Amino acid sequence: QLQLVESGGGLVQPGGSLRLSCAASGFTPNFYTIGWFRQAPGKEREGVSCISSSGESTNYADSVKGRFTISRDNAKNTVYLEMNSLKPEDTGLYSCAAERGLLVFRLCVSQDFGSWGQGTQVTVSS
Repeated sequence: QLQLVESGGGLVQPGGSLRLSCAASGFTPNFYTIGWFRQAPGKEREGVSCISSSGESTNYADSVKGRFTISRDNAKNTVYLEMNSLKPEDTGLYSCAAERGLLVFRLCVSQDFGSWGQGTQVTVSS
């Protein structure tokens, strides 16, 4: 049993920055791989970034590489997504997901994850 709660979303101007948090609770959350996904209105959900349980392996979508950074603090049971140089096309509902023991050797896909948070809205607009 694992619970995930996202926070940190909001309205920002293009070029701005935002940090999202994914707080995990339940049994041994530190053993879980965490992925960030987003879904814009009228579009399919897409993978943004994922991080292994140890934090040693990460991956990013090409559209966010160099602008977003994923990290985790296992002592706080929290995974972060730092977003810089935000663009209007980054707008969407951002959700985190967890799967126990999932290896990170490529960008994670939603079908690999069994536990999901309810999401936090990110809107980039002038």
